[in-house]
Amino acid sequence: MTDVTPMRIGADLVTTEESVAVCSPYDGREVGRVPVGTEAHLDAAVAIAVVRRDGEPLPAWRRAEILDRAAVRLAERHEEFAQRIAAEAAKPIRTARVEVTRAVDTFRFSATAARTLTGETIPIDASVAGGNKLAFVRRVPIGVVAAISPFNFPVNLVVHKIGPAIAAGCPVVLKPASATPLSALALADLLIDDCGLPPGWLNVVTCPGSVANHLVEHEDVALITFTGSPPVGWGIRARAPRKRVGLELGNNAPVIVEPSADVASTAEKITAAATAFAGQSCISVQRVFVHRTIAEAFVERLVEGFAGLVVGDPADEATAVSAMIDRGETERVAGWITEAVDAGAHIAVGGSIDDHGVLQPTVLVDVTPDMEVCRTEVFGPLVGVQLYDDVDEALRLANDSRYGLQAGIFTADLDTAMKAAARLDFGGVLINEVPTWRADQMPYGGLRDSGNTREGPAYAVREMTEERLVVIHSPSL
Repeated sequence: MTDVTPMRIGADLVTTEESVAVCSPYDGREVGRVPVGTEAHLDAAVAIAVVRRDGEPLPAWRRAEILDRAAVRLAERHEEFAQRIAAEAAKPIRTARVEVTRAVDTFRFSATAARTLTGETIPIDASVAGGNKLAFVRRVPIGVVAAISPFNFPVNLVVHKIGPAIAAGCPVVLKPASATPLSALALADLLIDDCGLPPGWLNVVTCPGSVANHLVEHEDVALITFTGSPPVGWGIRARAPRKRVGLELGNNAPVIVEPSADVASTAEKITAAATAFAGQSCISVQRVFVHRTIAEAFVERLVEGFAGLVVGDPADEATAVSAMIDRGETERVAGWITEAVDAGAHIAVGGSIDDHGVLQPTVLVDVTPDMEVCRTEVFGPLVGVQLYDDVDEALRLANDSRYGLQAGIFTADLDTAMKAAARLDFGGVLINEVPTWRADQMPYGGLRDSGNTREGPAYAVREMTEERLVVIHSPSL
């Protein structure tokens, strides 16, 4: 049996009598074991976080120094973390390396946020009542942050939660995804053992999702940051009406391909954006709207790209697509493909599950908006192609969604690009780029069922602070 990787609660490395295996989604081999945390472990983690909250604060320079050091140490251990991601998530090793590189940047941007977080001066003497007074706003830590992270980016999305929290001066209790907890535990070790973060500022409890409800409802938690599915996210929001709750949820990302677009390069970008990590990203391209005049040529290039993807072992340097996170998710997506075909869609490439349980990258044509593969987030290596006759129709179809995270359009026409920027009702609009593109410092978040916040350290850190007005009276003013 594999050794158990302990939880981090304050200065203690905690194990339990019961542990659970972390297994590769690709071949089922056990890659590690973690303790099964309980409500009592969450209580202990929150309690030590409260002690840190109420004790001596970490000054901004020290928080920034710790985060800068984390960026350096993570870069030094780049391959180790990439291999861990590939093992526990079945993320192809090339893609896992990109994730670690991004996480290094996220630490750096978090350090910058710690150094530059400011309030503002209020022109209080603009009114008669403000005479002889000076007023300014300070940003102070909101309190204990409960972070609940997803499986699909087990390093970078964890850093997107703990990095800004540290930058803001907030102690954190992290509940990592049950499928991919090893990377989060390794990050905690790195921050505490290698980078000088005092114990208790980051606590990691590996517990089932049902137990994590206790963390959501805990009276000493001030803010919850969650990335995951809309039903779970909005359920958290409903259970914590008096807390600040930041949700980064799902999407069914649309892309519009105009006649002026470069067919070959656009198809190449969409192929990569729809299939990276088997499509298990909330901004993975899902709905592709192609102008009828270029549809035949575009679909031909798209199918060629999908067919050429190497599918297999995530540890293989050549692999582009590997297993989804578990067999149940694979069968769900396969079932949606069958439903779409039964309703009139056609499989242009892919659609089957191979002997290793990997869903082959799939292009569906002749899909309609009412099909599950169009109206709900697929979270698998699949795109559905729909044709349109004018850009107004395409914009309407793209907006016909309960999601609103990111959308894209490929066009060489400036007026069309600006029309899309004005009318696409999404948190982010990408022009001549896929909506799957993200830089870690940008404001990232969506509308409607896609969430209610903006990530990116400079933006997240403001969510994790409160504004405190300070007014000073002096006859000398």
